[in-house]
Amino acid sequence: MNTSALLTLIVLIAMGGFYVGRGRALRRAKNAATTLHSLPGYYGYYVALSVALPALGLMALWLALEPTIIRNLVIADLPAATRSLAPERIELLYNTIVNTARARAIGASGDPATLAAAAHYTQLRTTAQMALTALALTLAVAGLLFARGRVGPSLRARCAVEKIVMALLMTASLVAVLATIGIVLSLLFESVRFFDKVPVTDFLFGLHWSPQTALRADQVGSSGSFGAVPVFAGTLLITAIAMLVAGPVGLMSAIFMSEYASPRTRAIVKPVLEVLAGIPTVVFGFFAALTVAPFVRKMGEAAGLSVASESALAAGLVMGIMVIPFVSSLSDDVINAVPQSLRDGAYALGATKSETVRQVILPAALPGIVGSFLLAISRAIGETMIVVMAAGLAAKLTANPLEAVTTVTVQIVTLLVGDQEFDSPKTLAAFALGLVLFCVTLALNIIALRIVRAFREEYE
Repeated sequence: MNTSALLTLIVLIAMGGFYVGRGRALRRAKNAATTLHSLPGYYGYYVALSVALPALGLMALWLALEPTIIRNLVIADLPAATRSLAPERIELLYNTIVNTARARAIGASGDPATLAAAAHYTQLRTTAQMALTALALTLAVAGLLFARGRVGPSLRARCAVEKIVMALLMTASLVAVLATIGIVLSLLFESVRFFDKVPVTDFLFGLHWSPQTALRADQVGSSGSFGAVPVFAGTLLITAIAMLVAGPVGLMSAIFMSEYASPRTRAIVKPVLEVLAGIPTVVFGFFAALTVAPFVRKMGEAAGLSVASESALAAGLVMGIMVIPFVSSLSDDVINAVPQSLRDGAYALGATKSETVRQVILPAALPGIVGSFLLAISRAIGETMIVVMAAGLAAKLTANPLEAVTTVTVQIVTLLVGDQEFDSPKTLAAFALGLVLFCVTLALNIIALRIVRAFREEYE
């Protein structure tokens, strides 16, 4: 039984356990002299959790350890001369064995030693899957029988279920925290390796970005230059253009929908704006490359300006259109959350609708509006496809939006494309770019939180 089928079966057993536990609780409540401690549904949840958690925990542990165990068993079965090879050669051989085992099902052939190892690999996988199925189902059934036997007036099912759910929530929070720490540490460690090869000052203050390094000692013209200022300047330029489009349009759209539009108009306009958030970024990239960029170039030429075929202006305009829903939807929700009493008080003092919006509603909703702008900025900074297709890959230090520029995310993708070995400055530069971008984003969030806190103190 494959993993998907086993998971489905465990879920079905857990659902059955819920009805078994709830039904038994109802019957015990009718026959017992005392009432149940908890509602019957809690007993059903208790049985379902007793079925699902042990079996799913075993599956997660098994699937995490199985590849390593099978790999070690397959390599241990190889001849001694093969096991004495270099680690990278052994890894390549193991990959060949795995690919042969997968292709053998459709009639692939190979040398006898590889075929024998592939057959051993297939046998181990089959045995492991059968053992996992048997153990997981055994645990599920045992959990069902154990929890069913405990159902009764003496079982504090609600307390037990709440403790289990609390433990699951704490585990989920811990996973999120550990994932964040792991991301930061991975960026930090690899960035330290990069800064061992390239000085920090050259990276942070250098004005030329050309990460190509020489492949041979006698090769010239590819020594590598890692000044990241042009890359970050391009990122800020495109983000600024995007926010100049998305900020006013999104905020004005939110004000219109929440304060001026009729319910019927709002029911039409709001979904239409939110549709933009569901369009794939590659579609925006095609739109930027095939429609907006030629239009910008023609308009520039008509005005006597020199416009590159790929420009920051074209990418920024399309990116601004893409992030409009992040500003409009969130700002609309925040404005609607402003208490009606503030509006009524302003009208009672003789304020017009526009004065109420400017002087009462927007200041009261400012923390949420700042949050929506921050989310839009983060989305714009992390965008890649539109920049690749409309702004190009050239790292130029310029403030002219009519020229081609690049961004941090585009350079990270460019540096990590293909088979890379993480021991050269070219590849490690991607982690340094990511670390600096992370620090800049964190600093912006801290500043925004301070601004939000100051305004909250004023209006609360």
